[in-house]
Amino acid sequence: MSILSKIGLVTVLFGVSSLCVNAVQETPTTNENLEKKLVNDYNVYALPIPETMDFAGEPVPLNEPDIRERMDRELLVNTYWQSNGLLIFKRANKYFPIIEPLLEKYGLPDDFKYLAVAESGLENNSSPAGAAGFWHFLKSTGREYGLEINDYVDERYNLEKATEVAAEYLKKSKERFGSWTLAAAAYNAGNYGVSKQIDRQKASNNYYDILLNDETSRYVFRILAFKEILSNPEKYGFNFREKDLYQPIPTYTVKVTTPVDDFADFAKQHGINYKILKIHNPWLRDTYLKNASGKEYYIEIPEKGYYSAGQ
Repeated sequence: MSILSKIGLVTVLFGVSSLCVNAVQETPTTNENLEKKLVNDYNVYALPIPETMDFAGEPVPLNEPDIRERMDRELLVNTYWQSNGLLIFKRANKYFPIIEPLLEKYGLPDDFKYLAVAESGLENNSSPAGAAGFWHFLKSTGREYGLEINDYVDERYNLEKATEVAAEYLKKSKERFGSWTLAAAAYNAGNYGVSKQIDRQKASNNYYDILLNDETSRYVFRILAFKEILSNPEKYGFNFREKDLYQPIPTYTVKVTTPVDDFADFAKQHGINYKILKIHNPWLRDTYLKNASGKEYYIEIPEKGYYSAGQ
């Protein structure tokens, strides 16, 4: 009987080798035999570094020892964290179709969608420093670029608007440094932080020639790792079917120019419940909207047939 027939749960393939994790055996065995079997069947393999890589068309100097080691680290960490990797594949199917056309519209290379993966894992979450949304803007930066952020509305959680602001920020960084790779690094360390280190080290405007703090030194390599893995799922052992991926849900927008006294009532008026309203509009931060100024807001409502609650 082949080893594949004895595996109870899952086999994850890595390149030409395999990582076999056995959770159930066909017949009970002694603890000693089970331990020997697990030792024999569980293997972790080194990953080959790609011959060439680039970010936004800018080549990665993989011939340099420190660059290869840094790339190797991020490929290993993000390949062998299989649960996180699978979740990112699932979310990417749902959210990349929203992000990609906006990046193209604002003149950013498609590779910057992987920056959003590195920042938030494609979730509307927040960092310990208070950066929020898919693109992890601080309040000060979001407001500087025109996002509304208050107790009732926080547009850092509006994926479309936050993507537009991220594109604007990154384009300005590219104009400043002349490099998309440095623009990506500056997204993490700030334009001033990168400029300061370039001046201090008398370095060229090349991310790979600059000594930066640990987080920023890893940052671009994390983005590159996500690009490589998400572009080559089978190569890195991620196996899934189309139906396993999260699907976009069609929506239509409702324009609001007046206060909304109760979003629970508002949701019911549009055939959904409060939970679904907030899932599709996470930028609405309270149970009501003051809107004394009569500003236009566009609230997304899912098309009928995708949720049972309220429909």
